Amino acid sequence: MLEILLDTLIDSIKLIPFLFLTYLAMEYLEHKAGNKTERMVQRAGKWGPFIGGVVGALPQCGFSAAASGLYAGRVITLGTLIAIYLSTSDEMFPILISKRQPLGLIASILLTKILIGMAAGFVLDFLQRRKGSTVHQHAEHSHGEENQESERCKKENIETDSVIHALCTHDRCGCEKGIFRSAAAHTVQITIFIFLISFVLHLLLHGIGEDALAGLLQNRPVLGPVLAGLVGLIPNCAASVAITQLFLGKVISAGAMMAGLCTGAGVGLLVLFRVNRNKWENLKITALLYGIGVFAGIVIDCMI
Repeated sequence: MLEILLDTLIDSIKLIPFLFLTYLAMEYLEHKAGNKTERMVQRAGKWGPFIGGVVGALPQCGFSAAASGLYAGRVITLGTLIAIYLSTSDEMFPILISKRQPLGLIASILLTKILIGMAAGFVLDFLQRRKGSTVHQHAEHSHGEENQESERCKKENIETDSVIHALCTHDRCGCEKGIFRSAAAHTVQITIFIFLISFVLHLLLHGIGEDALAGLLQNRPVLGPVLAGLVGLIPNCAASVAITQLFLGKVISAGAMMAGLCTGAGVGLLVLFRVNRNKWENLKITALLYGIGVFAGIVIDCMI
């Protein structure tokens, strides 16, 4: 037990410099391009799933949360929202970087998530248009038009901004206090998660055996993605940390990893349930996200 504890602690400490530099770069990117990215998504129109799939993969603080607010105000389409959710990388990217994984592997995972998000988003928007359902685009309104609907949306957006800021601050550990303090705080938080998850994983591997544990999930192409997809729905960065660690430890398959990472939309779902009044619609969106993520994972496992 002591040997496992020391090995896990040493491995986790080794990651700290890489995690800090990665989060520092992410914070800088967020502060420089965050607002521009949101405006780009708002103006994307029918190309929303394409833009959403790309920018959703960028490691930005609370972007999935911002997308939830935009959808609640009917500024973006359902397809754009789902594209952003599916492509959100959460903590996967910094962990892969800190573990010094091949750039080809990192790029292939990100690209796969982006393509899944885009494809699902365009299909959903096409089906919505076939049903005659459209999104209310505030950007198309003239500045002098102040009807009841626009007033309601303004009020909702004010509420949304406060909720997003609160969740973003909690998730990114003080992003309003400067990028160095934010990067340091987030590095400490994720290092603790990595240590705890790695310790549990090492105990399992020691007690059960690596081959036996991997066989429980890897030899079941449907069960793996189904379970990983459920873990991904947990609105906490620990979920993506656990899924990435399990994949790197060869405990779960690539399909299961992809299912969990696709359903992991960060705090996006929390914000959606907070700001979107139609709770039944929120449940359907959650089910849709889970179904697409699991389906994509099963397909990937069957292809590999």
